[in-house]
Amino acid sequence: MARICFVCGKGPQVGNLVSHANNRVKRWIYPNVHSMRFVLRECASAGKVHHAKVCTKCVKAGKITKVI
Repeated sequence: MARICFVCGKGPQVGNLVSHANNRVKRWIYPNVHSMRFVLRECASAGKVHHAKVCTKCVKAGKITKVI
């Protein structure tokens, strides 16, 4: 499974590492995703338990509810 958020679809981005001499090197910027069990709040399948990777911004925004 890739490093993509199940809720918002956020994935890796490409950026540049810039040195003091203005040398540019390509780098990957990964979102902070964690594998967890959760229930979606605003969805047609509300109440169904999912197991997938979710970014921390979706957790903090309250888009999901953790299931223990």
